[in-house]
Amino acid sequence: MKLNENNDNDNIMKKIIPTIALGAIATFSANAVQDKNFNYHVDDFADIEVLRYEVPGFQDLSLQQKKMLYYLTQAGIAGRDIIWDQNGKHNLQLRHLLENIYTGYTGDRNSADFKAFEKYLKQVWFGNGIHHHYGNDKFVPGFSQEFFVAQVNALPEDKLPLAKGQTRAQMLDVLVPVIFDPTVLAKKVDLDGTKDVVVNSAGNLYGDGVTQAEVEAYYAAKKNPEDKTPVSHGLNAKVVKEDGKIVEQPYCLNGLYGPAIAKIIYWLDMAKSVAENDAQKAIITKLIDYYITGDLRTFDEYSILWAEDTKSNIDFVNGFIESYNDPLGMTGSWESYVNFKNIPSSKRTEAIAGNAQWFEDNSPVNPKFRKPSVKGVSAKVITAALLGGDAFPACAIGINLPNADWIRAAHGSKSVTLENITEAYAEAAKGNGFNEEFVIDDKTRKLLDDWLYITDMLHTDLHECLGHASGQLMPGVDPDALKEHGSTLEEARADLFALYYLADPKLQEIGVLADPEAYKAEYYKYMMNGLMTQLSRIEPGKDIEEAHMRNRQLIARYILDHGKKDKVVELVKKGGKTYVKINDYKKMRALIGQLLGEIQRIKSEGDYEAGNALVNKYAVKVDKKLHKEVLDRNSKLNIPPYRGFINPEYEVVYGENGEIKDIVIKYTENYVDQMLRLGREASFLPVE
Repeated sequence: MKLNENNDNDNIMKKIIPTIALGAIATFSANAVQDKNFNYHVDDFADIEVLRYEVPGFQDLSLQQKKMLYYLTQAGIAGRDIIWDQNGKHNLQLRHLLENIYTGYTGDRNSADFKAFEKYLKQVWFGNGIHHHYGNDKFVPGFSQEFFVAQVNALPEDKLPLAKGQTRAQMLDVLVPVIFDPTVLAKKVDLDGTKDVVVNSAGNLYGDGVTQAEVEAYYAAKKNPEDKTPVSHGLNAKVVKEDGKIVEQPYCLNGLYGPAIAKIIYWLDMAKSVAENDAQKAIITKLIDYYITGDLRTFDEYSILWAEDTKSNIDFVNGFIESYNDPLGMTGSWESYVNFKNIPSSKRTEAIAGNAQWFEDNSPVNPKFRKPSVKGVSAKVITAALLGGDAFPACAIGINLPNADWIRAAHGSKSVTLENITEAYAEAAKGNGFNEEFVIDDKTRKLLDDWLYITDMLHTDLHECLGHASGQLMPGVDPDALKEHGSTLEEARADLFALYYLADPKLQEIGVLADPEAYKAEYYKYMMNGLMTQLSRIEPGKDIEEAHMRNRQLIARYILDHGKKDKVVELVKKGGKTYVKINDYKKMRALIGQLLGEIQRIKSEGDYEAGNALVNKYAVKVDKKLHKEVLDRNSKLNIPPYRGFINPEYEVVYGENGEIKDIVIKYTENYVDQMLRLGREASFLPVE
């Protein structure tokens, strides 16, 4: 599970506040971002700002560690085509075509059509396909169909990314409606449970003609309710129909995505040759075995080894992991993170993880839904060195894996907080006027200035380290029982766990937060975001679709509704503008605990009906009048509602005998150059 970045959080992060007990635990470490002249901003277009992030401490790593990081970054780049194809069956062909038009265009690059074309291409790059990375809606081109057709017809034959046996005219017949017809492949992930979510989702995780009922019946027949260690059915496979029969096409070396997987395996094998220790070698070996066979039991074995490795400095994620892009919450999107441990800052997360059993035992949920014995919970702060696949350009700020509930219960989980990514968001957001526009008064603005950064970091730590790792399923409950709402409710569960404990004196006792009132900064920000400011990401007239955004509104609207009698939280008018006002933080915490208890019950018992009712009552619909106000106020600030990153460049320095002498890091590429380079160097899948 991952905690997505939230630009509304980042817009009001301003200070880094030390704690009293453990010194540097809650501050940035000595290897935090060092260059105060570092240029974070790269590009902006549509509703996007592209940033770069610094990788502090890389220069201090040993040559062996640098080599391993480099090889892992190459493995993280090699799978790029996979996520593009998973996101839509026409994405790879369209990307090649758009890039060839862009680089070969000989007309006026300042013309309205070309400028709109360039904007569309940048959006497609950012979304890893034709749909918005967060909102799931298809991008609307600002250039004319005639312009596009003319550019395709102007391309020489060798620049046409034709499928086998396809002509130029046939390619246009396919792609013109894909780009210009709003009814064709309209939404990447459709979570409207009143419809067939498989049929109505445009992603490429299911074959043509496959229905939701057929998928659910297929996997129901494969699952054994008595199995205490079930594999994650559907995690690495496309479900299709062959001769009218439902079958799986596995993602593996000799299956789907084989050419890209072969490249991933090559670079993983190179990384294994310079691994830090035997445990790391075993992890990479098992992952390679999984990529070769596609065997989900092997994936579980790999996940256990990975979760139990808490000693290695270099770490990574590479594979089919998160299922947010699957309307049924089963198939994993391909992603990669490459990182190394931020040792001083990890003292904070280690203090939290070391008290995992206390937090579980004191959770405000029914004791039968708690874990009697919390095993193997580990947490660390990391420095990201590469973002790949579904984690690029937009990425999470925290991760907790593995996702399998039985592995968490029996072997534990590993949580990470991406501190240099959070730092980049915060630095890029300074001085943008957000606080002055949306925070109710000077007193609350000071509260946020003083305490939001550290409480927001702790929220991420608690969400990933303990929230996702908490609770247990009742015997025989299907992990996929919550269907299309599984991701939303899981993220809500982890957020509620973190919010509840941010206000607990235990954080002062273990030395990670100095002031017992500091939690109020995160409470205020969370309610403001969930009730109001995240609406800046939604187009007028649209519902909330993305799981993390649904989660935040669910929590905020539930608290507003259930606390209205006592006016725990209010939406008030001041100078004609709406603001969040929190009147009773302690009662708000009690409501957080109440909702946590109910969502844990829903998950533990697999109560789809209750979960469906909760999501549809609080998480989906938007207050249209308030939405318009937020959009109008936000537009005056000129703050893009979404941010993401380009990666740094790694350059190998060779000695006279051809040996690797050093690896250096550079931050010189712009957004367009990096995307075009990746298109040239990391395209391993054929157009089909």
